[in-house]
Amino acid sequence: MKYLCIIYDQTDIADFPDHEALVAECAAYAEALRASGQMIAGEALEPITTATTVRVRQGRMTVTDGPFAETKEHLVGFVLIDARDLNDALQVAARIPSARSGSVEVRPIRTTMARR
Repeated sequence: MKYLCIIYDQTDIADFPDHEALVAECAAYAEALRASGQMIAGEALEPITTATTVRVRQGRMTVTDGPFAETKEHLVGFVLIDARDLNDALQVAARIPSARSGSVEVRPIRTTMARR
């Protein structure tokens, strides 16, 4: 089953005191997931200062600089995985380095009729 691990943190990876070591750890874990066949896709996002939010209400589009929600933690990346079950997905998520300083939301991918 496919799961999306949505990674949140309060700090951009470039602002961590030892960010080079963290980047290397993230890359090593991503490579281990790829080698195991569990990683389908994954990307880190640019800093929150680059975010733009689009809303359409009553046919009218509005564009706002910044993220949708004002929160302490913000979306910093994602990993799409193939796991046996939720418990397996949670174990994968727990080993994502950012889980130690932020959080990782794990959500199953909904199977749509178009992909069947």
